[in-house]
Amino acid sequence: MDPAIDLPTASTCTTCTFTQDFSNYWTATLYFQARNGSFIRVKQKGNQGFESAKGGMTVYYSQPYDGSKVTAFKKGFRMVVGSPMYRTAAESSKNRQLTFTCLQDASTRTGETTNMPVLPCPAGIMSNVRFPTCWDGVNLDSADHTTHVAYPSSGTFESNGPCPASHPVKLPQLFYEVIWDTTPYNDRALWPSDGSQPFIWSYGDPTGYGTHGDYVFGWKDTSLQQAMDTNCQPGPCAALSEQSIAAGNACSKARSVNEEVDGCKCALVLLVLADCIELAALPGNNPVTGVNPGAGLGNPSGGGTPTNPGTGTGNGGTAAHWDQCGGQGWTGPTVCASGYTCKVSNQWYSQCL
Repeated sequence: MDPAIDLPTASTCTTCTFTQDFSNYWTATLYFQARNGSFIRVKQKGNQGFESAKGGMTVYYSQPYDGSKVTAFKKGFRMVVGSPMYRTAAESSKNRQLTFTCLQDASTRTGETTNMPVLPCPAGIMSNVRFPTCWDGVNLDSADHTTHVAYPSSGTFESNGPCPASHPVKLPQLFYEVIWDTTPYNDRALWPSDGSQPFIWSYGDPTGYGTHGDYVFGWKDTSLQQAMDTNCQPGPCAALSEQSIAAGNACSKARSVNEEVDGCKCALVLLVLADCIELAALPGNNPVTGVNPGAGLGNPSGGGTPTNPGTGTGNGGTAAHWDQCGGQGWTGPTVCASGYTCKVSNQWYSQCL
């Protein structure tokens, strides 16, 4: 994208809560790899308080804990954190604040790991992408999109350390939370028999070490600086205007590349669907590379026959037909709808049948 483009002027709407924000926020897409080798796109779901949002992510702009002032990003600013080429813990340590949370429920915010979770996560998997918070004060971008920014000398934003002399300008911490609804695939009978975790990133990464995020600044005029100066966190921000979640959901962009990217559930269950297109490969034919963090752990399900994964809508204390109703770590409904019984499939998964 040409840095000279003014995103607020070029845009007709925004999916963001604050109507002054037309920035581009990006992460890779997560896929489930079925036992037959095909891929199914894992859907995103809204964060707490944003459950009705059509997926997307929660984006935070945080100020230093000591109350010191920050300089907002400038027009034309962009940066990338992480690398899709990383496949080891040693490589990922260069970006120590790219992690995953195995959600026990929607409020879980502990137990972050730099590799993909190796067990089913009762409420899904959350990607945590924290960008560097120090800028060289000169370059809006760099050849690798990373070297014009840096982490504090103490390593992390939370440590409240000073910026290095090479990057003296203190930025807000930009932080993405992206929740992936992996719950339809929590039945270990759907997972590889060797215990490997079945989720693969769109660039071919089963490890999670290659997770990365992109950012292109697009706030209108000086609105972000005004919000930072006002210190709006937490709560409403008088310096900014908001729109409803429904208004954000109504903002969309037409597909520009004619490529099937979703896959379908006939990779999981024997269904006859006229419009079912299995993905034999990841988008762009990206190969899967790297050592799966769960390989060799074994699968306690014994590789049973997959059953219909259900709708995942068993809320309100009652689980619907096919939905999960129990298993180690399960915190959702344990009572099935009338006419169905909660039956144990394995240690990790019970289902209303």
